[in-house]
Formats: sequence, structure tokens, C-alpha cells
Amino acid sequence: MDILLSKSTWFIIKWVCEILGVVMNGIYIVLDTVGIPNIGLAIIFFTIIIYIIMTPIQIKQQKFSKMTAVMQPELQKIQKKYQGKKDQNSQMKMQEETMSVYQKYGVSPTGSCLPLLIQMPIMFSLYQVIYHIPGYIRSVNDMFGGAVTAIRGISGHTELLSKFVQDNAVRLYTSVNFDKALTANNITDILYILKPSQWDKLAGMNAFSGIADVLQDTAQHTERINMFLGINITEAPMDVIKSAWASQSWLLLIGALMVPILAWFTQWISYKLMPQASMPSNDKKQPGGMEQSMKMMNTIMPIMSAFFCLSFSIGIGIYWIAGAVIRCIQQVIINRQMSKVDVEQLIAKNQEKVNKKREKAGLPPQKITQQARMNVRNIEEPKNVKTQEEKQKDVKDSTEYYKNTTNLKSGSLASKANMVRQFDDKKKKK
Repeated sequence: MDILLSKSTWFIIKWVCEILGVVMNGIYIVLDTVGIPNIGLAIIFFTIIIYIIMTPIQIKQQKFSKMTAVMQPELQKIQKKYQGKKDQNSQMKMQEETMSVYQKYGVSPTGSCLPLLIQMPIMFSLYQVIYHIPGYIRSVNDMFGGAVTAIRGISGHTELLSKFVQDNAVRLYTSVNFDKALTANNITDILYILKPSQWDKLAGMNAFSGIADVLQDTAQHTERINMFLGINITEAPMDVIKSAWASQSWLLLIGALMVPILAWFTQWISYKLMPQASMPSNDKKQPGGMEQSMKMMNTIMPIMSAFFCLSFSIGIGIYWIAGAVIRCIQQVIINRQMSKVDVEQLIAKNQEKVNKKREKAGLPPQKITQQARMNVRNIEEPKNVKTQEEKQKDVKDSTEYYKNTTNLKSGSLASKANMVRQFDDKKKKK
């Protein structure tokens, strides 16, 4: 059975990849039609289209973040109110009052989870489609047909390719089992990720001397579609930097360096444009611990992207840069729109949605909002209700305080009235 390792085999992700693969294939067909079949350009347009499709999800996340910032003071009051109280009754009340705040603003506590659940499979699938270009772009797959047929006609080609992969440290993005005879798709996976220098080594092997012309012709075709601004996107920036330094090709060296630099810079700008929620801190001059952690992450993550970008293929670097640039543009537009949003109107719309859901469930439309407002008012103005232990302590204190402080006959009506009067006077002085 010919397992399609040229495509992603991850659970759920593979189905999303099929949809995104159709988009990628369509983009490449258009580029090929206008005479510029190029994988680098296809990746850029592919990234733009997918991020535009995900724009409504990002807007929804931004609205949830804005509502969270409005709710934060009330949520902090609840946390402070029940701080240190671990008993079940207190935990249940804290949960009830927290839910009341969310109900008051018509927001679900899991409001940010659904967008993430939608985004995560798409983001993973983007990588998989870029890694498995021949599996999703039919014309690219066909480009390797002649070389694959020629290699499969060589006796012992599985063992020869296995040794070649090991000797040249070829990084495989798919699971290839060299203990069994390689399929056509297995060989395509290997050939697609070969760098120009590795193609030369493959064609120079004695066992493949009879098909050297076919291999070199395929290498030229793949190099043409993988060249982007003078750099082969199948190579890693570090490999290009080494070869450019050795050959003193300074323009090539600068181009290779710009990939990780732009990956860092564009992602840094993207994080800066994202609205940052202010976290509480005991020291007004110092930011909260969560805020400090977020700032540190926003600094470290772009640097890590640049570091990883040095060893990943330039095609992945192009995707990171294109994605970050698009996010920056999106964020500027979203920030402008969100600055015009009236919070009260947003709350009213949220409550309207909640009431519609309750109406479908046969519940009173206003009940949830009224109850929430009452509960939140109790949060802000808690009643001074004494516990049973506090009441018993007051009785004990009053008895001890007034014991032997009066000459009236013990147990008489006058002594009891005097005790009450003196106790009240004591409380007023406090």
C-alpha cells in the first residue's frame, strides 16, 4: 500500500490540511498561469489569505480582552474577599459571585477558548502544508515523476537512499521507514527537501551515474520554483551564510541574514501592537508579576524565532515574516476600530445575545442579568454579618467584662439592665 507520506498524517490536522492544500494548489496554479510559478510567492499569498479568513476570530478575541479589562477590578475584589478562605462554602460563593460578574457583562468564562480551538488546528496545518508542498501542489509533485521513476529502477535504491540521507544529514519532515521498500511518495519527500549541493552529490553517486542527467534536470526545475530573491528557500539561512562567507558573496550573505532579523523584528512589532492588560500589583510603582512575565515573553519569543529561523528552511522563515507583517496590519486596523467601540453598547449586545439564548431555553430574559447585578452589588458592599463564633465571643467578652463590676444583686432585673447599658456604652467608645 502506497502511504501518502507526502501529506500530513496527523489526526484532525490532516483534514484541515486537505482544505488548506486546495487553497495552496489554487494559488500556485494562478501564479503558474501568469508565468511566475514560485513556491516563495505562493507561501506569501497563502499566508495572507488564511490570516484574512481568521480576522473575525481575532476581532472576537480583542472584544473579549476589552471586556476582561473592564471586568478585572470586580474579579479582583472577589479574589481579595475570599483570599485565604479554602472551605467549600467560601469556594462555592466565590465561584457564584465570579459567574455573576461574567453574567452581568454577558460574557462566557470560556469566551477565549473557542477562538483558540479554531485557530490552533489552522496554525498547525499551515506548517504541515508548507512542509509537504508536493503533496498539495499537484504540478510540483509531477515535477519529480521522472526522477522518482529512474531511482526506483535502480537495484537496491532503498539502501542507497538510506545511506545518502544519513551521510548528508538530510532532515526529513515525514516518517520514512527505510526497512521497507520506498514508495514513490517516500522518494518524492526526500528529493523535495534536498539542497542544491545535495542534488549534486546524489547525481554524482556511482550507483546513480546512469540517471545523472535526469536527476540534474529535476534539480534545475525545482531550483527555479524554489528561488526567492536569489535564495533557494529549501536551504536554511545558516547554510547560506556559511557558503556565502566562503565564496565572499556579500549580497547573498546579507539576504540570508535578513531572514532571521526580519523574523525577529516583525514579530516584536506584532507583540508591541497587541493590547496588554494591566495586572494588579501591591507596589503602584512596580508592574504586577503577570505583567512582567508577559513583557518578558514578548521580548524572548521574537528572539527565539530568529534563533530557530537560522536552522529551519527559508520557506518557514518567509511564512513567519509574512504572518507577522499581516498580523501587524490587522492589529493596527483592529486597534483603531476597538478604540471607537462603546463598552456600554458592547455589554448591551452581549446581554442581548445571552437573553436570546435563555429565551430559546425557555428562561426569563432578564432574570440572569438582574440576579447578576444583585450579586455584584453584594460584592462591592458586603453586609456586616457576624458568624456564630463571633457572636459567642461577644457574649463571653460581655460576661467577663461586667462580672463583679456592679454592686447590684446578681440576677436582678436592675443588674441585667445595667449590664446591657454598660456593654452598649463600651461598644460606642470603640
